[in-house]
Amino acid sequence: MFHIRTIKARLQWYNLCIICIIAVIFSISSYLTTSRKTVEVAENSLNYHVESITYRYQMAYNEMLNILLNCTERDAFDLRQVGRMETPSERKNGLAYAKMAANYCAVTGYGGYIKRLSIFDENGCAVQTGTALSSVDDWKRILEAPWFSEEASKESGSYFLTLREALFYGEKERMIPMIQPVSGRGKRQWAALFISPKLYQDELVKNDNGSEILVVTRDGERIASLHEEPEHREENDRLIREILAQGESQGMLSGKVHGSSSRLAWQVQEKSGLLVMEILDLSALKGDRILILQTVVMIFVICLVIGNLLSFLFSSQVQRPINRLVRQINRIAEGDFTQTPEIESGDEIGTIGKVVNDMAGQIDQLMEQRLEDEKEKSSLELKMLQAQINPHFLYNTLDSIKWIAVIQKNSGIVKAVTALSGLLKNMAKGFHEKVTVEKELEFVNDYVTIEKLKYVELFDVQIQMDDPGLSRAKIVKLTLQPLIENAIFSGIEPSGKSGTILIHIYEQDGLLYLVVRDDGVGIPPERIQSLLEDTEKLKGDRMSSIGMANVDRRIKLTYGEDYGLTIRSEVGAYTEITVKVPLEYAEDGEDLYVSGNAGR
Repeated sequence: MFHIRTIKARLQWYNLCIICIIAVIFSISSYLTTSRKTVEVAENSLNYHVESITYRYQMAYNEMLNILLNCTERDAFDLRQVGRMETPSERKNGLAYAKMAANYCAVTGYGGYIKRLSIFDENGCAVQTGTALSSVDDWKRILEAPWFSEEASKESGSYFLTLREALFYGEKERMIPMIQPVSGRGKRQWAALFISPKLYQDELVKNDNGSEILVVTRDGERIASLHEEPEHREENDRLIREILAQGESQGMLSGKVHGSSSRLAWQVQEKSGLLVMEILDLSALKGDRILILQTVVMIFVICLVIGNLLSFLFSSQVQRPINRLVRQINRIAEGDFTQTPEIESGDEIGTIGKVVNDMAGQIDQLMEQRLEDEKEKSSLELKMLQAQINPHFLYNTLDSIKWIAVIQKNSGIVKAVTALSGLLKNMAKGFHEKVTVEKELEFVNDYVTIEKLKYVELFDVQIQMDDPGLSRAKIVKLTLQPLIENAIFSGIEPSGKSGTILIHIYEQDGLLYLVVRDDGVGIPPERIQSLLEDTEKLKGDRMSSIGMANVDRRIKLTYGEDYGLTIRSEVGAYTEITVKVPLEYAEDGEDLYVSGNAGR
């Protein structure tokens, strides 16, 4: 069906492979992620379920403890007024106290699970209520119970619950006792509350989610359970012992329980000591995993179908413009340079087509231009020779004028011609090469010599070099001349009086500083910044035709943006321009510049 040599076939095969890989990766990733999320949700639900049951048990515990506190820490029950229930008054008080105790139980909402609430003393004075059958000697049974002292000594702030044998007539179910002494009485007096374990069993039934749940005391005795198989009891006892031995208030275990991969969550009540433990068999999630797998397979198939369809459409869309482009290139190779608009479009291939059309339209011009270039080559070579000869002709002419002036003993013309010859030779070599400070000062001296012929006694130039060795330091050529020119024409000349130009050269922190200072008219503050930003060449009859901005720019291009010119000025007083460049010296024998006075 496909021919592997064509781009279309390759695109389809490549796309098919990529789609299959992406679909497999996506499917596996989706399955693993969803399965993991399913387990995480189940774990969170398990934790929440255990916490919810524990919270309900804690509420019931608090209510029962409040009943005891109401009976022991208040003066509501004065058993001296009850006595042995022998007089009408004692029986009346006893009935009132019994009703009050019953109200305490009813208010909690757990009254149906309270087997007995008894307030009694060591002499047999007692007030009782509850669902169990009562007897006049119930108080004696409680006092004589082997565990009475242990229960009565527990603190109310941390009353660990235990399961005890029934004490009352007709009761066979074990009960959970809570006993507290009554404070502030002359005789020993207690309040005893007996709770039915059905309270905890019924709460489990209300919150049944199908998992195996156990509620045990701190001693490991079961108070309630749901879905616990007889064959699981031994392993559950071992797990209970391990959890209680850890001493942690809550947690979760992962592993094999009852032969299946499971999650076990538990929580221990801090005050009552009850342990709530729930076991989730992960095989119960099998139905969810099958549904997830079916969904992933369906997604995989859909990805393949859609991917193949898109691959075919995509490869067809790409192949058509490529075929047109190939045909156009073949025509160009055969010598037909006619442009084809059909190969141009807004996409990348269309851009290539536009380039091919432009190339076809320019090939003829390039071929013709090559012929013209060959014709002009000899002419350009001749002009280059002439450009080299013309400066030499000018230098030789100036040299002849100088010797005529020497013969005629005209020293002014000799000095002017010599200085002009040096300046022209310097400027003919360009502006970006480096020279020593010594050679730059020679060039400044030539320029000053010419300007002094025009401005007699108008200005004087002084040079101050802190270290004579700085004469071998290197700077960009034609750095100082534009600054001297600015000092003459913009500083001293407008002042209408003679002035002094000071050139100060010094080194500091490994940098070379060249300062040009004049005592002319100064520069207004608003113009200082524009002087360095204006890169337009100076116009008029000034010699250099390059301004301070050009000097600053050449220095920055050579050394970097941290170097260049800074300007300080005060109107009517002075202008000071500082050049900062890295300090570097010319090596011995290095020829950085041939002065204007050198031979031609």
